[in-house]
Amino acid sequence: MPDAPGRRPWRGLALLVAGAFFMENLDGTIVATAAPRMARSLGVQPVDLNVVITAYLLTLAVFIPVSGWVADRMGARKVFCGAIALFTVASLLCAASTSLGELTAVRVLQGVGGAMMVPVGRLVVLRSTERSELIDAIAYLTWPALAAPVLAPALGGFLTTYASWRWIFVINVPLGVVAFAIALRIVPDAREGGQSTFDWRGFALTGVGLAALVYGLELATADSVRWVNVGVALVIALASLLVAVRHLRLTPHPLMRLGAVRIPTFRVMAVGGSFFRLAIGAVPFLLPLMFQVAFGWTSVKSGLLVVAVFVGNIGIKPWTGPLLRRFGFRTVLVGAGSAAALTVLACGLLTARTPLPVIVLVLFASGVFRSIGFTAYNTIAFADVTAEEMGNANTLSTTIQQLTMGLGIAAGALALRAGGPVARFFGASGTGGSPFTVAFVLLSLLGFAAVLDSALLNRDAGAAVIVFSPEAG
Repeated sequence: MPDAPGRRPWRGLALLVAGAFFMENLDGTIVATAAPRMARSLGVQPVDLNVVITAYLLTLAVFIPVSGWVADRMGARKVFCGAIALFTVASLLCAASTSLGELTAVRVLQGVGGAMMVPVGRLVVLRSTERSELIDAIAYLTWPALAAPVLAPALGGFLTTYASWRWIFVINVPLGVVAFAIALRIVPDAREGGQSTFDWRGFALTGVGLAALVYGLELATADSVRWVNVGVALVIALASLLVAVRHLRLTPHPLMRLGAVRIPTFRVMAVGGSFFRLAIGAVPFLLPLMFQVAFGWTSVKSGLLVVAVFVGNIGIKPWTGPLLRRFGFRTVLVGAGSAAALTVLACGLLTARTPLPVIVLVLFASGVFRSIGFTAYNTIAFADVTAEEMGNANTLSTTIQQLTMGLGIAAGALALRAGGPVARFFGASGTGGSPFTVAFVLLSLLGFAAVLDSALLNRDAGAAVIVFSPEAG
């Protein structure tokens, strides 16, 4: 039934899911910061910790597509609470691990929990929200994906320096216990009664394809790249995903229905939004690296500076809804996308001699425009999706978003790897800050590609969710 005027019962759900989303995103990025300390503790080389990061990302990629079917079969509350419990217990086991093998195994369990926790939680929010308030609900769900990669270097550095690497997992335990208790009380036990048969072939094809894609790009970012292995992994990914798409389109009961891609407002999230997420997902990875490697600054100083991006993310949130209602999706996507791409480009022009206030201003502006763009893409995806298709669209959207945000680091690493040769080709040294300059230029091109895609939208695209609300923002 429609919510009573002035009441927003979805807000508590959105905050709960946002908190779970933050935990899941933080754990996907924070390990990289703690890798040296973890390696010494476990008696391995820091590079060996890549398997821990990769195992988590692979598990997310493989199991997110399953989340919609499981939620419809077992009920949203049961699946969401079970996912929080699994994620929390796995976090505790991660903290207690005494070997690389143990840590990798429980990170897979943690990934299964994360893969079920976020998509199912977001689906509950979408189904509990009136279309006129969708912009505000999505704004609540957006900040974790933006904040976690930015805060991870500072938080990871603080915990590993002043406590222990094990605390990066221990902090999930009290958060998980509280989230579990709240979820039992407020998450509705909704289910759509989807098909009873599970699409094992679709699961195998999408799982192999997504896992091979993530693994291939991870191989491409290693210190010593074996391009034959990268090529084999990417060929397997392409072949598996092409066969998977054909299977999902033809089978009567697919793992995921792809019909939402035919909707222009959903498609712009899938295409232009992917370019946008790749560009902005790489920035929190490259900035601390540039500050420490090229500028010679401490990890504490670089981590604190990057927090300016987070301040911009959160500071603009109250104004995102009013901006979309005032100017419409196409104008906001083109304007915010262009500005976000320009701030990525500006990051490449920074040097160690740039005044700190200028650096902070650039990073703050980057946070503002990436936040507006991210919320707009996430909202317009569901603007024209019917209630019956919401579950399938949510699963497909989450898979695309999680994959592209996760691959942002790989995109940044590949751009940086290309930075040296490209800089030397244009007469620069190819060392110091020049590879970073080239990397940020290449990433800004991805941002401008997103703008071109958004410009093709109709002027009134997404009008179904742009309804004035006196409580907006």
